[in-house]
Amino acid sequence: MTRRGWVLFIALGVIWGVPYLLIKVAVRDLTPATLVFLRTALGAALLLPVVVGRGNVGALLARWRPILLFTIVEMAIPWLLLSHAERRVTSSLAGLFMASVPLIGAVLSRVTGRHEPLGARRVFGLVLGLAGVVALLGLDLGRGDWTAIVELAIVAIGYAVGPMIISRRLSGVPVLDVVAASLALCAIGYAPAGVLALPGTMPGSEVIGAVLVLGIACTAIAFLLFFRLIAEVGPVRATVITYVNPAVAVAAGVALLGEPFTLGTGAGFVLILAGSWLATGPAAVRAVARTAGRASMQPGGAQG
Repeated sequence: MTRRGWVLFIALGVIWGVPYLLIKVAVRDLTPATLVFLRTALGAALLLPVVVGRGNVGALLARWRPILLFTIVEMAIPWLLLSHAERRVTSSLAGLFMASVPLIGAVLSRVTGRHEPLGARRVFGLVLGLAGVVALLGLDLGRGDWTAIVELAIVAIGYAVGPMIISRRLSGVPVLDVVAASLALCAIGYAPAGVLALPGTMPGSEVIGAVLVLGIACTAIAFLLFFRLIAEVGPVRATVITYVNPAVAVAAGVALLGEPFTLGTGAGFVLILAGSWLATGPAAVRAVARTAGRASMQPGGAQG
């Protein structure tokens, strides 16, 4: 990838690797609905005033349908289910499960008929990464909560579909506007349940800190970086970021929460990182560039 693409990729690998640990800490004292409300309200409070000040509200209202769809698919449903699942599984398992997002995204892209070219190298990288997920989760799934596993699977599907909505239906809308509007919509939707379930006493400092980092770094800032990454490398390859997030999620869980590190985890790391490198390698970039060049010479092709 380009140097800019790699910088965004690495930064997001860290920023979106720690939310699993932060969510695990936050749900000790907060309900999933309250956590989603606080996280999105904080992110919206930081970004929405900028959008309003730029006078772009009218443009957002004109695209309210895809923005609402993106909000539901990428935030409202996944963040609630993820918070609920982490009450019953480790943060490491939750983070590792999200490594299936790139493969889901690639399959959905090809099923819909509007896909980035994959090529043998990228396909092999995606499959290798999935093999790493199998190695990582093999020992845990047998003892896990299957309701939580189903919830995590729905989260992974939502994370795969969200970038496609951005790429196909919101490519002409400023990234900051989409993020701010989606966070505001999600906060409004969860406000009744979130406020009613607020704890009667002030949560501990760890919980408060977890919510603040989730809302500021892992939500407002991270979404801005993610959409920049989509624009730089495309939606399918952008989701390969979930091959790096598991390593960060496991490292944080083991170091700070005392979660187990197994032989399967170590083997999975190697496979996942190798799959990430192959799926984002130079051959894939050249194939995308050639396709983009041909598309730009066709009517409407530049809107991809």
